Amino acid sequence: MRELGFERVLFLVHRLTLAKQALASFQNVFGNKKSMGIVGAGNTGYNKDYIFAMVETLHKEENLRKFKQDEFDCIVLDEAHHSPANTYQKVMEYFKPKLFLGMTATPDKKDDNDLSKNVYELFNHQIAYEIRLQQAMEEDLLCPFHYFGISDISLLTDDQVKARNISEEDFGKLTSDERVRHIIEQADYYGYSGDRVKGLIFCSRNKECQELSAKFNELGYRTVALSGSNSDQERESAFERLAMNAEDATDEIQPLDYIFSVDILNEGVDIVEVNQVIMLRPTQSPIVFIQQLGRGLRKAENKEYVVILDFIGNYNNNFMIPVALSGDRTYNPDTIRKYVISGNNTIPGTSTIHFDEISKEKIFNSIDKIKGMKSIIRESYISLKNRLGRTPLLFDFYEQGEIDPLVIIREYKTYWHFMEAVEKNNYSSKLDAHEKLILEYLSKTILSGVRPNELYILQKLLTEQTISADEIQKELKVQFDYMITEQEVDESAKVLQGHFTSKDAEYQKYKEIGILQYDKDKLIHVYSSYIHCLEHREFNVQIRDIINVGLARYRDKYASGKAEETPFVLYEKYSRRDVSLLMNCGKDMSSTMYGMSRIGDDVFIFVTYHKEEAEEGKNYADGKPDYADAFEDNLIFKWDSQIGKDNDSPYMKKVLSAPRKHLLVKKSDAETNFYYMGQFDVIESVNSEKEDNNGKMKPIAKVKMKMHDPVREDLFRYLQSNISKENKTV
Repeated sequence: MRELGFERVLFLVHRLTLAKQALASFQNVFGNKKSMGIVGAGNTGYNKDYIFAMVETLHKEENLRKFKQDEFDCIVLDEAHHSPANTYQKVMEYFKPKLFLGMTATPDKKDDNDLSKNVYELFNHQIAYEIRLQQAMEEDLLCPFHYFGISDISLLTDDQVKARNISEEDFGKLTSDERVRHIIEQADYYGYSGDRVKGLIFCSRNKECQELSAKFNELGYRTVALSGSNSDQERESAFERLAMNAEDATDEIQPLDYIFSVDILNEGVDIVEVNQVIMLRPTQSPIVFIQQLGRGLRKAENKEYVVILDFIGNYNNNFMIPVALSGDRTYNPDTIRKYVISGNNTIPGTSTIHFDEISKEKIFNSIDKIKGMKSIIRESYISLKNRLGRTPLLFDFYEQGEIDPLVIIREYKTYWHFMEAVEKNNYSSKLDAHEKLILEYLSKTILSGVRPNELYILQKLLTEQTISADEIQKELKVQFDYMITEQEVDESAKVLQGHFTSKDAEYQKYKEIGILQYDKDKLIHVYSSYIHCLEHREFNVQIRDIINVGLARYRDKYASGKAEETPFVLYEKYSRRDVSLLMNCGKDMSSTMYGMSRIGDDVFIFVTYHKEEAEEGKNYADGKPDYADAFEDNLIFKWDSQIGKDNDSPYMKKVLSAPRKHLLVKKSDAETNFYYMGQFDVIESVNSEKEDNNGKMKPIAKVKMKMHDPVREDLFRYLQSNISKENKTV
């Protein structure tokens, strides 16, 4: 405001506290060069140069009329996500400043869940500056934090916690003496930075706040519970008491240790002294989680860090905790797991993240059963559309770090189907059945981008009708440093002819997609019917979108780091279908790839680290024996062959004779893809026996493998962590 030389400025807020804070900040810059005043809550600084006004006061007709429409050079709207509300709109429609400037930490937050209200549109989709938690930590703008995910002893589900009329029994569990003791023990153990604790505690309901506050007070703590029913004066008094130093206490005003609340502290509160934040509620959204965590991130004198204690219960939405902490909005289950595994690597600087083992398992359990994904995708789509000011493409999701395109395809088969579902009658452009079939096949087969062959060929066919195998080989080498044989060009052509299917019924469905033919002269010719499809603008856009996403994924995830001259990248995740594609099987072999699959000179061992629980009276789940498959350390892996197959069986001979042996591991059956752990050598394989479910002893081979590459430490710990029966049934 100073550098732009604005003479008169209106700063619009929704709470008196914010007006006072903003005025103090502006006075630090301007001193006495500008007169400043507050409008609202009995203050009448209408004639000042810089006015800090409460919207509830200013939006009234008689107060607006005190100003000319062009009175202000600039109008700043604090907490601008509220600006679609009628009160703000009345002010925005009346004034005609040189500049409207909106500021918000949560532009995508909808106060009334009306997704059609678009903050970005109000500001012409112009984002002057954007910074997220991770970048702010990198730039040392915020106080470092130490986050601890701690298992809660309240075993309520989120439905029970959120119930409008919570039962007495359930409420008793939330406020039991045992839970209070557990919270206090953990708060004391993890501590705080500074002379005394100055904490905020977020609960799931006001009644819980009041009861817990009372119990804390009985134990000698000084706390209050705040809700929407408290006046601004009562809130400000509580904030001052929390922030004050112990030596400033008087008989009338004593310091507070904690303030309990549900959500009134989520925004518009600037108590920089907060050094401990305790979360006693399910995480309903990453936005709210960061708002609450952020209450402690302001820097203050004598505060080196803030401690965040998150009491994690048996909640469906636990997967949102790593989503919020990492800032990753892709909602890809594998990515979310990776953030829980990597912990401290998620946050820059000196901040740390730690989950206790039980909390980790509760989060992994939640990730395994993510519910409501279609709703999450829809919200992400509308947010992205609002931000861009146009209909997003699948590539926009990828480029903007929103929902992973593969997650969308998993739910809807094609982006086109998703668009039809979310836009309904607004999406008038239609594709015919054949065009939809092509999009469905390509989305299923090549969108993941595990290799560039098919994507590059499709890209060339957008503008050329004939391309040679030689040209494809040269261009893949130049553009992607990717070597491909003539046979692999042939295999890629077959993939684009609809051959890459697992069952005959699927092949009969896709064999007529009619994209190209590959002749004996090693030339690829595009079919005229496909050219005709490409003339349909919407289909053309969708094809280009698939190509762009696939190639971007290849460059980002698979282009470098290939392990030992294989097409696989160490510790990336692959499906059995991906293995079939990369090994040029000619079709999707995943339905026949069980624990072991031999493909030419390569053998692949697929291991599920934690098996399903057996039914009562059985040794193991049918078809899934409890094999002794486990890492002894970072190099040695012990594996049991399929039951009934010892070293003399053709099965084991395939394993032992393969020149190249690969290990792929997933933690549980809930994961669809496997981590590629690299190649191994068999250092011992001995015949043994195992009892089947019928009580009969059957031959097996017990194999000791040595990995070529030591398993990455964080992944090793993740696979080794136990999934107990209790955690599997929560």
